[in-house]
Amino acid sequence: MIVATTENIAGYQIDETLGEVFGLTTRSRNIVRTFGAGLKTLVGGEVVTWTQLQDQAREESIGRLKDNAASMGADAVTMMRFDSNEANSIMSVVAYGTAVKISKL
Repeated sequence: MIVATTENIAGYQIDETLGEVFGLTTRSRNIVRTFGAGLKTLVGGEVVTWTQLQDQAREESIGRLKDNAASMGADAVTMMRFDSNEANSIMSVVAYGTAVKISKL
């Protein structure tokens, strides 16, 4: 499954647009890690545990996006984007784009 942030994929033509496709994950933060991250704000710098959580959420949302696109019969996803939201130590990440059928030029 090709996932691109562009409208077109080099070397391919879009034969059919199947529609919008999403991959969503919602994760909560570990209370111990949240406390440790809070302490990190006192001295500054990267909060590694939160960065890792975001990386995991992003990868999971892309995987779900690919699964959703495959279930629609897509070969690729174009115009993929991310959106995220956080409230009360709960983070949601959504990957979204357009599911398409493609063929090599």
